[in-house]
Amino acid sequence: MASDLKSSEIAEQAKASLGDAFGGAWIEQSTGRLTVAVTKPGLSVTGADTKVVANSLTKLNGTKSVLDLMNAPESIASWRVDEKSNSVVIEVNKNTRDAAAEQFIATAKSLNPAVAVEEVTENAKPLYDLRGGDAIYMSGGGRCSLGFSVSGGYVTAGHCGTTGTSVSGFNRVAQGTFAGSSFPGNDYAWVRTNSNWTPRPWVNRYNGTNVTVRGSQAAAVGASICRSGSTTGWRCGTVQAHNQSVRYPQGTVSGLTRTNACAEPGDSGGSWVAGTGFGQAQGVTSGGSGNCSSGGTTYYQPVNEILSAYGLRLTVG
Repeated sequence: MASDLKSSEIAEQAKASLGDAFGGAWIEQSTGRLTVAVTKPGLSVTGADTKVVANSLTKLNGTKSVLDLMNAPESIASWRVDEKSNSVVIEVNKNTRDAAAEQFIATAKSLNPAVAVEEVTENAKPLYDLRGGDAIYMSGGGRCSLGFSVSGGYVTAGHCGTTGTSVSGFNRVAQGTFAGSSFPGNDYAWVRTNSNWTPRPWVNRYNGTNVTVRGSQAAAVGASICRSGSTTGWRCGTVQAHNQSVRYPQGTVSGLTRTNACAEPGDSGGSWVAGTGFGQAQGVTSGGSGNCSSGGTTYYQPVNEILSAYGLRLTVG
């Protein structure tokens, strides 16, 4: 039994040598053996079994290329060349199958009788990454920043939204809802995201690269620290104090960490990182004074308190 790599090499060699007589190739899962499809009886391929089929791979790819140019209705989920069945397979959503889907299928079959149809229960959808520092938008208005990915979503600032507030991502695609929020007193929240979004252990450095979060060991007073936010990007400073209480117009928030890194509106909820390679998550932006032109003081809510409050697990790389 050849290895998968060796089988792949044999398949590529067969494709090159057989030309239009090549009908495709696949590894049989039950035996691990390679099968090469051919359109002419009597052909053999060293190191593989052969099977005579009606359609060359070139013909099947040609049919699919025509389908690629057609305007597929929403009820058509996908189409592909299936080498093992020697066909072009169209997937149609059985829950939304309609006259437009039937017309698409009929046109496809008129191009090549080797078109087959499979029913699926849902269409594919694009998937997006959750990354610290990226913008989030609340349904009631306003923009904040994503803090850190956790299992099932991410943490951010409590003043950004109340429990039940809907939120969309940097691309304005629906992201989820605030599953918990505390402000004032605290300034933390977490958002439970939908299946379109995947938690990643990343923080946007706003220079085309990401920082990978490795843990959440708290930085000492005097340590270097940086933050990421959707208004002013990546800014750095030092930790000046822990466990500070700050009186906001809405009420007092306790347990904050003070820094001399600047921030501006919209940066709220964004990531603070420290340590080697900035791999240790520190907290989410709460508030402050000043700005990134004249300088200022900014406070963050420590991330370990947020994780503990909601029983969340930080996403690390």
